[in-house]
Amino acid sequence: MHLVSSEVMAWLSGPGQSTVTGRTNFSAARIEDVHPWRFAAQAAAGSLAQVRYLMDYGLWTPERAAACPGTHDRDQAVDVLAGMGYRLGIGHVPPGGKSWGQVRGMAWRRIDRLWPQIRTVAHTMNENTKLTGDQIAAMTGLTNPPAPGGEA
Repeated sequence: MHLVSSEVMAWLSGPGQSTVTGRTNFSAARIEDVHPWRFAAQAAAGSLAQVRYLMDYGLWTPERAAACPGTHDRDQAVDVLAGMGYRLGIGHVPPGGKSWGQVRGMAWRRIDRLWPQIRTVAHTMNENTKLTGDQIAAMTGLTNPPAPGGEA
């Protein structure tokens, strides 16, 4: 899929508490053209990358890790895959499908392989909260596939 943009949004969600989330926009001619398990793994990757960051910088605690659940992303992956005819289970492996734990394992391996590029993008997003897919591709050396139908 073609990455259109990715951004980080932060706000004060309570006294002394800040919340961070992200939004990634992509373009695909049809959702069915996106590999279902890769879609699910990208949904799992955000919260896992948060945990990896905490670990790498000596900030990990069970409480901080628990604050990175990615529940919305997980639920979206379950729903999108169900609409495509794939079964993604939470806490179990459904017949003919995969579990969220398996998908998180796939995402963790990809994060591990791409960690230098993820850090590069994250540090840039700390200064510029929104980047285009082409900007991300240029700074990481990764390919941003063309948009379907030549869209920008």
